[in-house]
Amino acid sequence: MTMAANLVEPAELKKFSGPQRAAALMLALGQEHGAPIWEQLNNDEIKELSAGIAQLGRLPAVAVEHLLVQFSSEVSSMSSLHGSYETTERLLSGILGEDKVKEIMEDIRGPSGRTMWDKLSNVNEAVLAAYLRNEYPQTVSVILSKLRAEHAARVLSELPSDFATDVIQRMLRMEPVQKEIVAEIEQTLKSEFMTNLARSQKRDPHEMMAEVFNALDRSSEERMLSALEECNAESAERIRALMFTFEDLGNLLTASIATIVKNADKREMALALKGAPEEIRELFLGAMTERAAKMLREDMSAMGPVRARECDEAQTALVRLAKSLADRGEIVLVDPKSDESMIY
Repeated sequence: MTMAANLVEPAELKKFSGPQRAAALMLALGQEHGAPIWEQLNNDEIKELSAGIAQLGRLPAVAVEHLLVQFSSEVSSMSSLHGSYETTERLLSGILGEDKVKEIMEDIRGPSGRTMWDKLSNVNEAVLAAYLRNEYPQTVSVILSKLRAEHAARVLSELPSDFATDVIQRMLRMEPVQKEIVAEIEQTLKSEFMTNLARSQKRDPHEMMAEVFNALDRSSEERMLSALEECNAESAERIRALMFTFEDLGNLLTASIATIVKNADKREMALALKGAPEEIRELFLGAMTERAAKMLREDMSAMGPVRARECDEAQTALVRLAKSLADRGEIVLVDPKSDESMIY
């Protein structure tokens, strides 16, 4: 539990929605401290926030202080940030053109290194040898001469014996190679080998399966994971660690919960919360206005007894909504792979 959760909310704030609280916070931060945040917003977000500030009216100092302390304590409770290829690509897509993003992502998905030769020296020798054995021996000799000696030796040992001997002889007789030829080889390596290597390494299949399991209803998910554990316990454990579950919603910041509430189907949300643990139910109700929370409680009560399967399905739909909002950059999700880490 964060320190903010222990703060008593002033009565003046209870009627304020999430967007109104954001407007008040930005007004309190002022021009100097708020500028870096404004720069990250798109035009629609700037208009919405500006309209919120313009219509804010008077807000007592005690309410402003509460917002600032809550914001500060929630940010300080984040132990780390979690970056990934997918979150990097989403971030760049909002800044750069599609072609540029594609070029950058293909480059960074590949092996590390500032130059092409640094990158090649970090490619598995068997993978590199499999590609080089289809090239001319003269081209291979130029490439290996640019690699670190120990890595070149490992690659040579992976090549067919006769082919490797031919390459070694050419390396022994090698004259200085024209810059144009080296540049052409580099370009070919980038466009053919590195691009395909990056695509082949694009995604951990466990991440894909975690998304598949997230989309299953609770009973099917548990049945299939239990069956997988019996034949491949390691993979089942990795998938469980990567999954984002309904219970993980309980770790979200108040602003993220408020956005989910705003976008959720109200009947589906009532059904999901009816079967939810008390702390998650109160978290969602606390992100609503008093009137909306009262109506939701009445809806849950009016439902009477409901099947557990219906609640599970509604909770799965709420998780899918949360992940969809996170993919669009509208909310921040806690990453289940790391305690308290955050995805942007």
